[in-house]
Amino acid sequence: MFRLRHMSKVAILSLALLGLIPCLALAQTPPIPAVDGSAGLEGTISVTPIQGGPTRKGEPDSKPLANITFEVKQNGQVTKSFQTDDRGQFHVELEPGHYTIARKDRKGVVGFYGPFEAEVAQGKMTKVEWKCDSGIR
Repeated sequence: MFRLRHMSKVAILSLALLGLIPCLALAQTPPIPAVDGSAGLEGTISVTPIQGGPTRKGEPDSKPLANITFEVKQNGQVTKSFQTDDRGQFHVELEPGHYTIARKDRKGVVGFYGPFEAEVAQGKMTKVEWKCDSGIR
């Protein structure tokens, strides 16, 4: 009986100490810096071709992909989304890491709108120029 009572006190004390370990680790971990606008992606997304048939001399073959929403994924999870402006330009702040970017809501949309791969470095806005394929032939 004494042995059993002693074991349960040891077990309870052990569990209590284990419960404190995460608190101690949290107190010693430095805070993760917030995104301060110095890292991410910026650039232009365009679409080509914009008309069927061969390219016509003197006429543009591409145009900005205006007002389209894209999703930013990391490890298969959506982390952010952004929308291009009227000129197909965008700016999105991200933590350093590897990302996959593709058009949101692609159901029923003809063409290729990603995924595009991008690497974001600490303290750097990575500039990109992506071309989407409209699927027009």
